[in-house]
Amino acid sequence: MQKPIDVFEHGRLLIGEQGFEKNHWEAFVKLNMLHNNEYFDVLHNGLRFKQYVGVIQVDGLLVNIHPKADKNDADEKWKPVLLQMLKTCGKLKAQSTGQAQLKRQHINLLEVYFEYFLNELEQLIRQGLVKKYRTEKSNVKALKGKLDFAGNLRHNFVHQERFYTSHQVYDRNHQLHQVLAYALNIVGQFSRTTFLNDKCKRIQLGFPEVDQIKPTIQMLEAIQIDRKTSAYERALELAKLIILNYSPDINQGKQKMISILFDMNVLWEEYVLQILRNYANQHPEEQWSIKGQEPKLFYASYRSIRPDIVLRKGETETFVIDTKWKRPFNNAASIEDLRQMYTYARFWNADKVMLLYPGENYDSGYLPYPNNLDLFDQRMEHHRCKIGMVNVLKEGKLSDSLAEDVLGLAVGKN
Repeated sequence: MQKPIDVFEHGRLLIGEQGFEKNHWEAFVKLNMLHNNEYFDVLHNGLRFKQYVGVIQVDGLLVNIHPKADKNDADEKWKPVLLQMLKTCGKLKAQSTGQAQLKRQHINLLEVYFEYFLNELEQLIRQGLVKKYRTEKSNVKALKGKLDFAGNLRHNFVHQERFYTSHQVYDRNHQLHQVLAYALNIVGQFSRTTFLNDKCKRIQLGFPEVDQIKPTIQMLEAIQIDRKTSAYERALELAKLIILNYSPDINQGKQKMISILFDMNVLWEEYVLQILRNYANQHPEEQWSIKGQEPKLFYASYRSIRPDIVLRKGETETFVIDTKWKRPFNNAASIEDLRQMYTYARFWNADKVMLLYPGENYDSGYLPYPNNLDLFDQRMEHHRCKIGMVNVLKEGKLSDSLAEDVLGLAVGKN
């Protein structure tokens, strides 16, 4: 088994480096094509990663893609951040990653999700797996259900003592269990540790025998969770995650691949939104209202705009925050971002709008847009914008004062 490869977002991985060979490159290129070339830029002799972080495994090769907000940051700085952000955003349970895993230098996100999924299945088996009605067509010795005349003539021309019928069966061989079993089989194929292999085999022994299927996206989306199967909700979500990121025979039948990747721009936005909501819930006396992706019509009835975060303090003050994961060169925002923030300010009637980045604490101070832009208001400093940065990490962990720091930046001194 090859040693895991550690790379960082926006970094490069060339053929011949760290055991990364041409056959791996070909599989990665195919995966990228299946996802509209979103994950990385393809070089003639390697890859340049984009803002997606997580893990990709091709046969025995595991590639960990770690977050990195700026190229000048130390590599080790951002390694522990991903798991902590996923937990805060509800994409992982706090107890799903044990202390032993957190102490490892190479945290394999794939194995974290595998263990999370296996734990959910283990709990379902202990509680008792549900049975459901399903329709089955088969030969039976006693007439039950509905006789299938065409099938009966085809199957029982000689054995006329049998009946080919369509009848209902009440058992555990239903679509929900078939999907979970398919995901369980994927986990068995890609588990790299003895612990997970053993756990997966034990669960497979305790899992009922079900028909083998190949789930489609439409099938996965059509599965409904009701009151009887409510305990299956998280296991089904994880099964979907594993199945939809599994690429069987991606390289002409030679290799199988699985990937779990997250867009750091989206994750950073969700993380900031969640910690602000948590703070607002814990401090109701401050009267903060926090909304994410609040839409307003921009053009006709089919074009809307959605700022990342809208803050309201009481009935009078409104602030808009647009989160950006990748820090700008020389702390200078692009003209496109500044135009976008001005639009948000006008549509939400916000005096203050801010572009928020991770980094060492920085506050550019609110600067007004030119007066001639405020055609309907004529107040010199009605709409103001600034760049703010917050220190996400303290002593290698996510800062517990991030919400206060963000709110302090948003309110500002001017």
